[in-house]
Amino acid sequence: MATNPGLFTEWPWKKLGSFKYMLLAPWVAHGWYEVATKGWRNADLGYLAILPSLILRVLHNQAWITASRLQNARGRRQIVRRGIEFDQVDRERNWYTLSILSIASLEDDQIILSGILLYLGALYMPGGQYLPLWRADGAVLIALLHAGPVEFLYYWFHRALHHHFLYTRYHSHHHASIVTEPITLLFSIPLIACALTGTASIIAFEVYVIYIDLMNNMGHCNFELVPNWLFKWFPPLKYLMYTPSYHSLHHTQFRTNYSLFMPFYDYIYNTMDKSSDTLYDNSLKNKEEEVDVVHLTHLTSLQSIYHVRPGFAEFASKPYVSKWYMRMMWPFSWLSMVLTWAYGSSFIVERNVMKKIRMQSWAITRYSFHYGLDWEKEAINDLIEKAICEADKSGAKVVSLGLLNQANTLNKSGDLYLLKYPKLRARLVDGTSLAAAVVVNSIPQGTDQVIIAGNISKVARVVAQALCKNNVKVIMTNKQDYHLLKPEMPETVADNLLFSKTGTAKVWLTGDGLDAAQQFRAQKGTQFIPYSQFPPRMLRKDSCSYSTTPAMIVPKTLQNVHSCENWLPRRVMSAWRIAGILHALEGWTEHECGDKVLDMEKVWSAAIMHGFCPVAQD
Repeated sequence: MATNPGLFTEWPWKKLGSFKYMLLAPWVAHGWYEVATKGWRNADLGYLAILPSLILRVLHNQAWITASRLQNARGRRQIVRRGIEFDQVDRERNWYTLSILSIASLEDDQIILSGILLYLGALYMPGGQYLPLWRADGAVLIALLHAGPVEFLYYWFHRALHHHFLYTRYHSHHHASIVTEPITLLFSIPLIACALTGTASIIAFEVYVIYIDLMNNMGHCNFELVPNWLFKWFPPLKYLMYTPSYHSLHHTQFRTNYSLFMPFYDYIYNTMDKSSDTLYDNSLKNKEEEVDVVHLTHLTSLQSIYHVRPGFAEFASKPYVSKWYMRMMWPFSWLSMVLTWAYGSSFIVERNVMKKIRMQSWAITRYSFHYGLDWEKEAINDLIEKAICEADKSGAKVVSLGLLNQANTLNKSGDLYLLKYPKLRARLVDGTSLAAAVVVNSIPQGTDQVIIAGNISKVARVVAQALCKNNVKVIMTNKQDYHLLKPEMPETVADNLLFSKTGTAKVWLTGDGLDAAQQFRAQKGTQFIPYSQFPPRMLRKDSCSYSTTPAMIVPKTLQNVHSCENWLPRRVMSAWRIAGILHALEGWTEHECGDKVLDMEKVWSAAIMHGFCPVAQD
């Protein structure tokens, strides 16, 4: 919120939550009623076009959001090289004033407001009914009114907002975002004037709204995309169109570059920042950042495409939970799956920095269910191999394998790539040692026996050996797994590994494949601690507790963290991802993949030393 919030700093429908969309329902229903009773030929097309126009705005804005975040992850042509944190994501979801200029966030609240105003105008404003498709005189009037009164009034209104009284009550919330992301701005003056003069048309209105969104989103995207040849070809253009870097200076310097989209008023009143041209040229020269650590992940469920950072900010900033309205979007989910599958390469989803170590997360364009298909394994391995080679070529020191990208049945925990590329410079890390350390340190002190249930993984083997060495009884519920692990135990502690189908331990270490029947065999009050990449289904409600998958809280020195990693809470990262970061921070030169496991105590001590903390359990 603003430093000292004034009137109208919150949306009046905030308490409605997700039901706020129903505010538009009466007008939408009225439009369909008009079609049903009058037919398409006699219905008011301008009135009916409002809903498609609002949907188009949502899609347009989302395209800019996605482009902005992808560029932020790559670091190419970036203007302000600072990180975005969760507080900015939360702040920009609902800012800030309902003035006549309707300066608001790109999120759905502003779309709802503009929809209400358009519907009211189409019903009650003189000249707002039964608009023609096109009128040239109305389009000219809109252009003149925007270049004249709108730009002039906005300039002085914007300067007034920087007065202390208005700034603290309204505008400080907007300027809290030094690193800008797209926001939407709607000016209604030209539209009202056209309606009142009888020159309004559907296409002119829609083109103007698209222009407003296009320019405003471009000004807040934080990467420079306007080519300099445009200004060389037509020099006066610099007075008629701003650039992303031009408006970015207003967010960093605060007292310059006040103009809306046309900078000529900044030139007239001498408020143009003198470094505008320099920043523009430098931003165009900014190349994609070098990377030290690459974490290879992949998409999980069909709805996870909306959860990654380039998707929807509201979803990405919260732990992943499947929602009913997301499941209703299955046609788009399937389409996105086909498009990502056809893309045939990984893409960057996030960029982070910690102690001069530059990190990126790359997503393999496959979903979890693809990894279980035998005919997809070769293609998936090719994608992972291609990503590893690209990371190695770009100078990455470490490549960590996340989720199913390290599956033993797929590539023998990454060993397949080392066999193929023995001279690989980047270190491959599957994170087993840290994941095992997190599991072991999550077990309550004083525990003398645990049960291991579910599929046995590389992490489970390391955990079982560590616990047996600490004289903790490890009870296996699967006889085949017991005979598989028994030979791997040192003779001095082998007696601590036991087989029993009726164990009474209240600490269960769980892996993939844990079924409902096994969970209900556990005693009341059992603590389930997963060692798997994916969390188990939480079926027990009778005082049983479920820990997160192996993960740790990241320190504040790890910057640009503005999305949740799958189902994990904010600023919590999986142990497999953190393991790659530690590998680079410590400068370790060995690989950790295949059968290789680093010293668990050494890795755990390094994590604590660098500020990573255990996740507090409920």
